Amino acid sequence: MNKKVILVWFRNDLRTSDNEVLYSAIEKSDFVIPVYIFDPRYYTTNRYGFENTGALRRQFILNSVAALKSKLQKLGGDLLTFEGYPEEIIPRLVQKYDVDEVYHHREIARRETRISELVEESLWLVKRNLKHFIGHTLYHKEDLPFPIKDIPDDYNTFKKKVSKESFVRESIPDVTHVAIPPHVERTPFDVEVDEENLYLYGEGWAKQRMEELITQAELTQDLFSELSPYLSLGILSPAQVYHFFQKHLTSTKKKVVTSVLEGLLWRDYYRFMLKKYPNCFFKTVEEGKPDKESFDAFVQGKTADSDINELVQRLNDTGMLNRLEKELVAMYFVYERKLPWRYGASFFEQQLIDYAPATNYGFWSHIVGRGTSLKHNRNEDDWLKMKKALEQVNPQPHLSNKVKKVSKEKI
Repeated sequence: MNKKVILVWFRNDLRTSDNEVLYSAIEKSDFVIPVYIFDPRYYTTNRYGFENTGALRRQFILNSVAALKSKLQKLGGDLLTFEGYPEEIIPRLVQKYDVDEVYHHREIARRETRISELVEESLWLVKRNLKHFIGHTLYHKEDLPFPIKDIPDDYNTFKKKVSKESFVRESIPDVTHVAIPPHVERTPFDVEVDEENLYLYGEGWAKQRMEELITQAELTQDLFSELSPYLSLGILSPAQVYHFFQKHLTSTKKKVVTSVLEGLLWRDYYRFMLKKYPNCFFKTVEEGKPDKESFDAFVQGKTADSDINELVQRLNDTGMLNRLEKELVAMYFVYERKLPWRYGASFFEQQLIDYAPATNYGFWSHIVGRGTSLKHNRNEDDWLKMKKALEQVNPQPHLSNKVKKVSKEKI
């Protein structure tokens, strides 16, 4: 009797807990083959002169994949890693190991969906099916109180309706054992991994980080930004974060917990808008090339504005800024230096560890007044008000404290 084999294609879902793809594959097969592919399309230089994946995020991805591989090995399985095009590698694996079906999480942005289409087309040639799962949002598409085409464009309306009329599904249990075919190849992970700090990566560390953050809630105003890198790679699921912080919702921690939930809702909103209006955040009128001297001064953190320089330098050094800091930097880029916003968005794409297509470009679209939620679109008057307020704030020991005082409206 033939054994059923399912190939699990990991992309931005680098976890074993609350992972419907992996859980379902284990339930419905005798063996699973977990696979991660480093696709060269994500490691090229784009037309704006930036890398699609900068050095800091590359290292974060490498270590996160290594952490997942380590966990799968402890569960009796493994993670096969390859460099190349999924539409070429996956069909070869399917034929080599007589795989019955391929499972993966559906993505939303154009590049990601096109890669899925290419894989699906190549699998049809070998008479195999690519099964899509939906699992990157807090609210499941099927549980929304409206079809995708009727999702409110206004963020506040969207937030109110889903909060009142929908629910967040419970997290799927973690898997306890992973069985791979006994004859499956063991792929060497021959990439440079930060072994010394490997413990800082993966879902075990991410869950520990949530525990640490909630104990520091009175001192930390933007916990969501601390967790967004883990959400961007699917090391944590939105549901896991939601249920954890709801469990710790108290009167003293209400503000910071609400901030986390707000971040999750904005993340959902951007993804659903990209589903409702395909590629909407990426469509733009050509603005021409930026002034090289002005542009270089900005990305190197060498402008005449010391506050902006500090934020850009931190972004370059750590790959991290919180939401308010991103807003300040983006508005300065567009309205003070008069630079084309797609270059700024591409700079963020390269530098941010927590980059996600819908979130990054949805955010920038609203910064330049072209976003889907009209009430949250910015303009030059907003920047002038923020600039004036910054100038009037008494000096603070940390720039982040100054930013909090002047930014009342969060995007």
